[in-house]
Amino acid sequence: MDIHFATAWELIAGKYPRKTVGICDGSVLTWGDYERRAACLAALLDANGIGADSKAGIYLHNSNEYSEIQFALFKLGASPVNVNYRYKADELVYLLENSDAEALFFQSCYAMRIWEIKDRLPKVKLFVQIDDGTEALLDFAEDYERVIRDTQPLPPRERDPDGVYLLYTGGTTGLPKGVMYPVGGFSMLLTGMGAMARGLAAPTTMQEYEEMLEQVEDPPTTLVGCPLMHGTGAWLGAFAPMMMGGTVVTTARLGLDPDRLWGIAESQRVTDIVIVGDAFARPMLESLDRAAARGTPYDISSVRQIISSGVMWSAETKAGLLKHNDMVLADIMGSSEGGMGSSVTTRDTGAKTARFEMSEGVKVFTDDDEEVEPGSGVMGRIATSGFVPLGYYKDPEKTAATFREIDGVRYSFPGDYATVEVDGSITLLGRGSVCINTGGEKVFPEEVEEVVKQHPAVLDCLVVGLPDDRFGERIVALAATRDGEHVDVEALGDFTRERLAGYKVPREYIIVDAVRRAVNGKADYKWASQEAARRTAREK
Repeated sequence: MDIHFATAWELIAGKYPRKTVGICDGSVLTWGDYERRAACLAALLDANGIGADSKAGIYLHNSNEYSEIQFALFKLGASPVNVNYRYKADELVYLLENSDAEALFFQSCYAMRIWEIKDRLPKVKLFVQIDDGTEALLDFAEDYERVIRDTQPLPPRERDPDGVYLLYTGGTTGLPKGVMYPVGGFSMLLTGMGAMARGLAAPTTMQEYEEMLEQVEDPPTTLVGCPLMHGTGAWLGAFAPMMMGGTVVTTARLGLDPDRLWGIAESQRVTDIVIVGDAFARPMLESLDRAAARGTPYDISSVRQIISSGVMWSAETKAGLLKHNDMVLADIMGSSEGGMGSSVTTRDTGAKTARFEMSEGVKVFTDDDEEVEPGSGVMGRIATSGFVPLGYYKDPEKTAATFREIDGVRYSFPGDYATVEVDGSITLLGRGSVCINTGGEKVFPEEVEEVVKQHPAVLDCLVVGLPDDRFGERIVALAATRDGEHVDVEALGDFTRERLAGYKVPREYIIVDAVRRAVNGKADYKWASQEAARRTAREK
């Protein structure tokens, strides 16, 4: 039988019931309790007609409960639906309706929002509320802990490895889309990554998986710095270490608090930390610098690796982190639609910003589907083969545009553009959906943002294009400065001009209190465009 998340975790729980699988703000969950609690939740779901191919929303902050609910759904062959806890009423209704969710798990602080939209969710037949000490239990909802206390665990059952696992994208440039994967293949993909990182053979059967587990001498203790509701947090932060029999460390507190993250890493002797690019790494570096300057540095000697995916992670920030600890910095280039490459930095090796070694099966094609020659300087779209998602849930048109064949090979085109270097590595340029066309030249915001952020007074930056009568679009930068710092926009323009070709230099700089990003660190270009348009219109 192919490897499956639920079957693997049941095996680990049987072999190592007293080992720790989850730690959240001091609350410790063992593998044995993890399996038992998930089996009780699965029994509740099963009793309400939720089974193979069903969907259920998870509307929670990071927590041990988040993992328990996912496990319960995988036990049944059902799929979790990741719900962004920032969503308001209409956004929630869209996501839950689009995903055909039949159950919804939510924590008490969002009870009134659920009460508000309940009658707009005719497909949802089971509501389960997790008490966080904020609101009383809704009269139509089941109490999470009471269910676990009063329900007999559901025995393990056979699962279809070809069943669908669904993950919704963040929708930063459009409505969220559900990316579909075969759950067995996805389970094996993450297991293989963990095995090969330890020099072990990637298992393909449950027997091989059990043999591999016995060879994992030091399972990871992984701190998830980003939300579990997004792919980076769920996959690299939780699923991957758990498939190695490891421990997932989280905090339910919202907002990035780098001092708290380092404190957790120190107290829990964390081995791995999962973040999302400079949006996390730069504040974390500043926290380390401050602690060292005041003579009370964090003891992060246990940290062997920091893993990032989804947002630019600059070489300068990596170099700063390595001054504080000898570790591996793994920069994974990927998206919900597929993995594309990686860049590994240590004290002994260097790495350039946005420069990646291509994964096997990854190519770069021009818009005419011609493969880009290394060293040609030609820009193309990145395409991944091998493990390719099944498509977008209930969206055949977007599926056909993103997942298609070239010369008999099925590829995923996530929308990222790159050039191919002489040595075969790729330099990521950015997303085509936010590319700026100014005077016939294509400018990728990420490249400009990275240069602006190099200014010592700038904390963060987003770059957008606004309509322009002469050039089609003009480049506008929105920059937030460090606390107490002042930056002259003319000086900032000179700084940028020294480092970029003229056509890439922003024509306007807008200083804002804070650059808005999603909780996973990804840029909110919708907000940036609206804010830039509003501010420039006001100044005319």
